[in-house]
Amino acid sequence: MKTITFIGNGNMALSIAKGLKNSYKIEVVGRDRKKLDSFEEKLGLHVKKSLLDNFNIEDKNILLCVKPANVEEVSKKLQGRAEVLYSVLAGTGIQKLKDHFNTSAVVRAMPNLAASVGKSMTTLTGDTAYKEEAQTLFNSIGSTRWLANEKEIDIATALAGSGPAYLALIAESLSDGAVKQGLKREDAMAIMRGLFDGFGELIQEIHPALLKDGVMSPGGTTAAGYAALEKGNVRNACIQAIEEAYKKAVKL
Repeated sequence: MKTITFIGNGNMALSIAKGLKNSYKIEVVGRDRKKLDSFEEKLGLHVKKSLLDNFNIEDKNILLCVKPANVEEVSKKLQGRAEVLYSVLAGTGIQKLKDHFNTSAVVRAMPNLAASVGKSMTTLTGDTAYKEEAQTLFNSIGSTRWLANEKEIDIATALAGSGPAYLALIAESLSDGAVKQGLKREDAMAIMRGLFDGFGELIQEIHPALLKDGVMSPGGTTAAGYAALEKGNVRNACIQAIEEAYKKAVKL
């Protein structure tokens, strides 16, 4: 079983590790022993833990999960040359990673928090020699799509990486709307979860416009609700959300 070495032990690292733990040996590297112990406890699996200072990455498969602002600081603490570095850092380019980390290859990856339940949509780009291996690795936590260049993965970051937050807002808002009209909170939440579960299956095969048309009968309840969403400029707000998140990714 191949070992994946996580550098960083935050929420994203934990989510990915939960998805990988049955297919890979997990090693985690961080600054604080207590936080490493907490990572291991939340993962529910004994892992090899090491402190960051002077950690040797020689011939290791590294999964970099630190904050983009900490790239330079973290890289100075490492020794040796990695076989490949997989980075999940938003907006951190391949050239910058190669400038700071001693590694034979770099692949950028953008998973999302659904990695913890094996449902991440992960976009990838980088050294094509590791394309197949990268897809195998990240297919362990969901599905993958290899993109042609870094501009595309920065756009995909705004869509798939940040997307769970947008959908969470929609889910919460719809539930609040049902509660406002008199539905019990517990019932509203259960119905909303069932809605998202079923919709997730439908959207795999049916274009969104066709799904909408299939539900919206003339003069019906869906048409009334849909008109309210259009009046609230929800469509344009979603488009702007992607644009603003993409701009931020480029600035990081």
